[in-house]
Amino acid sequence: GEGPSTAGKGEDEVLLASASFEEAEIRGALKKMACEAMREIVAATGERTDGRSTTQVRPISVEVAPLPPVVHGSALFTRGETQALGTTTLGDSSMAQRYEDLEGEKRKRFYLQYAFPPFSVGEVGRVGSPGRREVGHGNLAERALRAALPGEDEFPYVIRTESLITESCGSSSMASVCAGALSMRAAGVPLKSLVAGVAMGLLLDESGEGGEPIILTDILGSEDALGTMDFKVAGNEVGISAFQLDIKCEGLSIELMRRALRQAREGRLHILSEMRKACGDSEVRLPPGVGRIRSFAVPSKVVGKIIGPGGATINGLISDTGVDNISIDKSDPAVVTITSTSDEAIALAEAQVRELVGESGAATERAPRPSGPPPPPPPPIRVDDIYEACEIKNMVPFGVFVALRPGVDGFCHISELSEQYIKSIDQVGLKRGDAVDVRVTEVNKDGKYRVAVLTDFEIAPPPAGR
Repeated sequence: GEGPSTAGKGEDEVLLASASFEEAEIRGALKKMACEAMREIVAATGERTDGRSTTQVRPISVEVAPLPPVVHGSALFTRGETQALGTTTLGDSSMAQRYEDLEGEKRKRFYLQYAFPPFSVGEVGRVGSPGRREVGHGNLAERALRAALPGEDEFPYVIRTESLITESCGSSSMASVCAGALSMRAAGVPLKSLVAGVAMGLLLDESGEGGEPIILTDILGSEDALGTMDFKVAGNEVGISAFQLDIKCEGLSIELMRRALRQAREGRLHILSEMRKACGDSEVRLPPGVGRIRSFAVPSKVVGKIIGPGGATINGLISDTGVDNISIDKSDPAVVTITSTSDEAIALAEAQVRELVGESGAATERAPRPSGPPPPPPPPIRVDDIYEACEIKNMVPFGVFVALRPGVDGFCHISELSEQYIKSIDQVGLKRGDAVDVRVTEVNKDGKYRVAVLTDFEIAPPPAGR
C-alpha cells in the first residue's frame, strides 16, 4: 500500500515540523549518534578513526636543543598532530616567581608557563593574558614535573619552563610534560628521572545492551569530545606524579580505573623509551651560556653595607667585577648569591663582598673590649662642612659616592661635580679610589648626605653619537 500522502503539504508545513525541536536538542541528538557510531566501529573492527588500535600511541618525534645556544634548554616534542616546543631558562633566586596566597607572599623556584595560541588549532584570534584553560593546563604539567626536580641544595637555580603549543589534536598538557622534561634536561637540570604523560579515553555502551567498556590510549581531539572520559596520567616507570580525570558519566568502577591505569602505564613507558632514545647517553651538564651560582651566608646586619645608598654599592660591585647579578636573601643570616658565566668574576665579587663584611666588623671573633671610658662620638655632619681627601667609593651613571668618614658616605650628583655641564659620567677624569675634597650641601631626615666636589679634574668631550 501507499504511505501517507504529502500531497498538498507546502514547504512551510515541513519547516514548521522541523522547527518543533530546539537547536540544542538537534545538536545533542547528532552528538549521541556520533558517539554510538564511534564505539560501534571500534568494537567491531578494533581500530579507531585514525587506524590505531585501542592501546597504540601515535608516532613520536623528539628533537633536543633545536633552538640556538642562547636558549639554555629547548626541546621539540611531537606526538601525532600535537606538538609542544619546550624551553627552559635558569636564573638565581631573584628570578623566582612571587605570588600571594592566604598565608602571605611566597616564591616558587620552579614554574611552568603554558601557551596555547589560536593558530595551533587553525584559528585566528586575539592573544591576550592567559585564560583559565591555559592556567589549568600549565599547573597540571608543572605538578607532574615538580616531583622529579633536584633539591635546592643540589641545584640552586630558579627554573622557568615554557611550553608553546604549535599544533594540537589531543592532550597538549601531556605533550607539555614531555617537552618540559626534555628541555630541562637539555638545560643541565639533574632531574631524578624523565617524566612523560599520556591522555586516556573511554567509550561506554550507553544503549543499555551491556557492551564492554573500551579504553583508549593517547586520545585524539574527536575521541575527547565524543568519549566518556578524559584521564590524563603523568609520571615515570615507578610511579605517578600527577593525574586529572574528567568524566561525562555518573561514575566509574574501581576495576575499570585499574584497567585504565595499567593501560596508561604501558603507554607512558613507550613514550619514555622514545624520549630516552632522543637523549642518548649524553651527560647532563650546564650549557656554556648558563651563569654559575655561588651562595654564602653573611650576618644580616651587614646587608645595608653591601647594598649601599640606593643600591649604589651592590650595583658598583656588579659593574666592577663583571658578574651578571648579586642578590641578597634578607633572612637571618642573610644569603648572598652571585651569578656569572665567569668563575673568575664570581671569585672576585665574593672577595669584595667578604671584604665589605670584614670592614663592617662582622668577623666571627670579636676584638676585646677596650678598657677605660668609651671614646667621644664624632662631631655631627652639617651643611657647608668641608671634608678633604675623601676616597671615591663608587661611580654610577648619575654621580659618585665618597667616604666622608669610616662607615659614612656622601653622594655627589653628576650636576654638582663641576660648574661645567657634564653629559655622561664617562667624561669625568676621576676613578674609584681617587681622593677629592667635598662640601656638604644637604643633610636629609634619613641621615643621608649630598655633597659637591671641590677638587678640579679633567673633563673629556662627550662620546660621539650621544
